[in-house]
Amino acid sequence: DTLNARTFAIAEEMGLEILNICGTCQGVMKKAQAHLDKDEKYKNKINETLKEGGHEYKGTVQIKHLLTVLSEDFGLSSLRSKVTVALDGLNVAPFYGCYLLRPSELSDFDDPDNPTEMEVLIETLGGTSIDYEGKLKCCGFPYLMMKKKESITMAGNHIASAKKEGADCMVTPCPLCHLSLDPYQPESAKEIGQELDIPVLHLPQLVGLAMGLKPKELGMQKHIISTKKLTDKIGC
Repeated sequence: DTLNARTFAIAEEMGLEILNICGTCQGVMKKAQAHLDKDEKYKNKINETLKEGGHEYKGTVQIKHLLTVLSEDFGLSSLRSKVTVALDGLNVAPFYGCYLLRPSELSDFDDPDNPTEMEVLIETLGGTSIDYEGKLKCCGFPYLMMKKKESITMAGNHIASAKKEGADCMVTPCPLCHLSLDPYQPESAKEIGQELDIPVLHLPQLVGLAMGLKPKELGMQKHIISTKKLTDKIGC
């Protein structure tokens, strides 16, 4: 909490909001902020430490994830106007992960138990959102280093479910979910005994493709699972 409070304080000093591109970072920061804001004694204790570096957390900073910024601050109509490569015919399976949804009282979503923010964004970009079992569940990353078999099995089952429903790709707002779903996908496929081969994008990559950025500019050549069949389908 001390490290997060320092980040919050610096943002307040600069008069800026905090933008996260990571769902896990968003969840951890929101939890830390809630702890600080609800416990004055605890906040004062943290501020005593921050004072040594010339900082003070006042509790005014706003912490937002990119998904919320795109959907609400920038706005879907404005985003739609920036689309130069419509994702027509692309079946996209959203994978929310844990930290943007839970605990629900800290989520920025209207209905964390039945979110639609990712689906609406996908449709705004011209894609087709695919519903499937597992899109709101844990990716398995939190215990990847402790129980790898269980972790990659969980990830593999989510990917298999998305593939069964006709997904061309998956998209996640969390790079740790991406780590579970893309780099470990070959191992997941072997563990569950199914061929998967489903590209997994981080949310900014999907938005970037729709806005005309080239796959190489978005680092897609670094993925473990090739994204070529995806990019070929939308002509980029």
